[in-house]
Amino acid sequence: MKSRLLHLAPLVALAACTPSPRTDLALPAPPVPSTVAITPVSGASQQLVAAETVPSCWWTSFGSDKLNALVGEALAHNNDLAVADATLRQSREQAAAIAGAQGPQADLGYQAQRIRVSRSLSNPLPDPDIYLYSLHTAQVTVTYPVDVFGAGRNHVRSARAASAAAAARLQAARTMVAANLVLAVIQRGSLTAQVAATRSAIESDRQLLQLLRRRQQLGDVGEVDVSAQQTALATVEAQLPAIERQLAHQEGLIATLLGRAPGAALPAIPGFGELALPQTLPLSVPADIVRHRPDVLAAEAQVHGAAADLGAAIAARLPSIQLSGTAGGSATRLADMFADGNPFYTLIGGVTAPLFHSHQLLHQQRGARAALEGAEAQYRSAALQAFLDVDDAIAGLQTDAAALDAATRANDAATRTLFFTRRQVELGAQGTLALLNASASAAQASVQLVQARASRLTDSVALFQACGTAP
Repeated sequence: MKSRLLHLAPLVALAACTPSPRTDLALPAPPVPSTVAITPVSGASQQLVAAETVPSCWWTSFGSDKLNALVGEALAHNNDLAVADATLRQSREQAAAIAGAQGPQADLGYQAQRIRVSRSLSNPLPDPDIYLYSLHTAQVTVTYPVDVFGAGRNHVRSARAASAAAAARLQAARTMVAANLVLAVIQRGSLTAQVAATRSAIESDRQLLQLLRRRQQLGDVGEVDVSAQQTALATVEAQLPAIERQLAHQEGLIATLLGRAPGAALPAIPGFGELALPQTLPLSVPADIVRHRPDVLAAEAQVHGAAADLGAAIAARLPSIQLSGTAGGSATRLADMFADGNPFYTLIGGVTAPLFHSHQLLHQQRGARAALEGAEAQYRSAALQAFLDVDDAIAGLQTDAAALDAATRANDAATRTLFFTRRQVELGAQGTLALLNASASAAQASVQLVQARASRLTDSVALFQACGTAP
């Protein structure tokens, strides 16, 4: 049994079985079409081209210099990115420190002592009448761990894998910050358009209310019609504060992403109409997604680290060899430390083998193997989630086109209905109840149209983010 490692040959054989990360995790590759054309009737068309590399500065596809400047400022001053960058630098230094610990270690020491001995004790000095003297000692100590079974090498691999995972997390954080900022700008533009549409509806309803009040003074309409129009005006006015609150939240979010305090002055932010819909979008194949998605790369690095930890756990059950040496001199006078007879040296070679640890090392090895299996499962999960994100983004872009066409038709119809109904009310041919319904329908259709246009932009961002950017 492996728990009874009593001979050197089985030990060496076991050391040679240090696991390495699997590169073929049997991921099912979803089918990817070569080209997908999205051609709505009411908006610009988009082409999704397979195997096209996602540009690292994908946000430039929206054609706004203001947006490019915002993203550049966020990548330079965002606090979450500063944390991720510091974590990466820390992990790299830790990996370098662990690698340095596997090489020779040399230490220089110097010690000066002032000693007084008792007369009743034998004096180690040549002159037995000297009881008070100084002793100077200088020495160099060199140690070297002989990594026969790979424990040190696996510790180094694990530390470097942790550093690679931190680098992938930094890239993921950069992608997330850029995506969140672009989405916040799109949402702010959408809300700004909704605020403008709502204020336009409020102004129109106020004008109509003034007209009805003049007609009431002339006896053409009654109090019921005026009250109904007041209700319509108040209903639209009640919608405005909620939209303005969302707008203020998005502006505060933009400031936070830029590393500024909410409420601080913001740089120029592009409006909804200043953002161009990307005409060509990348459609990465599964191999590119796995190679470029930062979260998948981080999961892969964790597999490497877990495999190295398992190798270190196996090596911990095997003998360890330590070589050390000390050389120096000792004398009562500093100048005589290296005179004849005063230099000294020590050479030590030691082998330590675990004999009985109450199965502690065995259970540590089993735990490390379970950690490796869990890391492999996390890698597969991350890859499958990446495939799902791409699939959701493609489906979202396709349904967005249909939603845009429907929202455009609804908005056109609602606008015509409101125009004719308003004219009929002004001429007295229609009651205010019909106008109330037409006004509510027009306001809702206008908001839905703005949201449909914003959805095409946000799902374009989602596809960029899902495919992963090339390093």
